Amino acid sequence: MKLVLDSLRSALISLEKAINISVEKMNDKSVPKDETDVIQAGVIQNFEFTYELCWKFMKRWIEVNIGATYVDGVTRIELFRQASENRLIIDVEKWVEFHRARNETSHVYDEEVAEFVYETAKDFLDDAKNLLKALEDRND
Repeated sequence: MKLVLDSLRSALISLEKAINISVEKMNDKSVPKDETDVIQAGVIQNFEFTYELCWKFMKRWIEVNIGATYVDGVTRIELFRQASENRLIIDVEKWVEFHRARNETSHVYDEEVAEFVYETAKDFLDDAKNLLKALEDRND
């Protein structure tokens, strides 16, 4: 069964736009801090949504192509290992870091956490694009 990847594609486009705008605005010293905070929050929200789609598509691809028993009830780390073994992702540890950043957004909001998640989101973009490419290439 072929996976419909449109939602992941759209989420990646939105995340990339948010990151590009944020980099431009945050480097402009004339932009007020309130504005850069809102822009940063937008990047974080895009990251959260895109990350959620990524791991769900990893899981769905494995269910469809390898078997549901390989991913039923597994931890996120085990899911990332399965995705790596099936050449959907390369670096399991990076995906564990992305997962940690996503979890941080759910608990406490402060500037330090926001900065950590924002920087992680920028790093995440290329890995998420690579996942989409792997899914597209192997989408039977």
